[in-house]
Amino acid sequence: MAMVVFIVVRWGRLKLNGRYPVSTLTFIAILFTSGLDVGLIMFPLTEFPVYADIKENSEYAFANPLAIEFGFWGFLVWAIYFVTCFYFCAIEPKVKFFEISWVKWINNIVIIGTCAFTAHLLFANLSWYLPGIAASEGFPWYYALIVGGTILFAVYSSTELKFVKILSLSSGGLFFALIIGLGSIALLSDNVSAPDYFNTLPLLTDYFEHLHRFVLPINDYHAFYLFWWFAWSIMIGQFTARFVGNMRTIWLFLAMLIWPSLSIGLWFSVLYLFHLKGLDTSGFINLAMVGVGIVFVINSLDSLIRLYSDNLNLTVARFGKQKYMALHAFLMMSLTVLFSVQFIKIQWVGALVIGIGLCCFVYIALGKQQQPLPRTQALVSLPIKKK
Repeated sequence: MAMVVFIVVRWGRLKLNGRYPVSTLTFIAILFTSGLDVGLIMFPLTEFPVYADIKENSEYAFANPLAIEFGFWGFLVWAIYFVTCFYFCAIEPKVKFFEISWVKWINNIVIIGTCAFTAHLLFANLSWYLPGIAASEGFPWYYALIVGGTILFAVYSSTELKFVKILSLSSGGLFFALIIGLGSIALLSDNVSAPDYFNTLPLLTDYFEHLHRFVLPINDYHAFYLFWWFAWSIMIGQFTARFVGNMRTIWLFLAMLIWPSLSIGLWFSVLYLFHLKGLDTSGFINLAMVGVGIVFVINSLDSLIRLYSDNLNLTVARFGKQKYMALHAFLMMSLTVLFSVQFIKIQWVGALVIGIGLCCFVYIALGKQQQPLPRTQALVSLPIKKK
């Protein structure tokens, strides 16, 4: 948070432009959906009971389960993403730290690893939402086919820039449709009324009252989340920075913290109502959630594949579409398997990102940058007394 305050105070009025500037609405859609993960759809219903069981998990007793869930996904997480987006938009063009050979390679290893972990999460959670197609014994081929098809679709969509806008707008639209749809289903249930939903929303304030508790790991599971978000942050920063269109830093800050956190809060409140009232999600509801989750995975993989393929020159222009698709599909599927058998862990990827961040800070502090940093454009201009 100290870094966020420093950036906003020093460069709050600085105008930012990325490589492919888009309108504010399109940017918010790209930003929002690039940061959405399949876990946002699939994790909460499995985690609420854990956070509510304070006898077994006393470390969660300081806040209600909805606030805990929101704390794992909202606000502070997006503050990290804001820092990385600002860095790649305003600082990196001057510093060029990520053009250093060893940094460039580690950066792309992080992106590729995060990409495969996203596909692994989908594979790991399908059994909870689609138990009807689970294999009674042996390898779960149906789940593997779903994940494999998702990877192939994402690799194909990464071949053309036009799919970025299509995926972003469709992901956002489907997400809000899911919120409205599940909210309507809940309200039509016999034991749920509109006040029940509105009574869950104030529970989110528990998060802000205990904001400091989410800065450091609450336990090993929260530490897993933090490493996961650090791994994500470097990708989201690089990807979203490309599409910033003539926005001042303060507006970028507000866009990155308010809209995603607000939407996540509304979504989690709907799911928490399902949890509290014991509403059944089997059948169509689970299918709808899996469907939207798959779109999220496609969108995330598309963003990540674009980044590392561009950075490493593993592009369509170099290989042609067929070889490009074969290369990236094989790479993603192989790494997804390695994550699934615990050969690779996202905690290691997150640790690499923390290391890169510390090295970058030292690099800038030692004045190694090729050009001066952007001049100060403070959010509030202080009067200067003339002698």
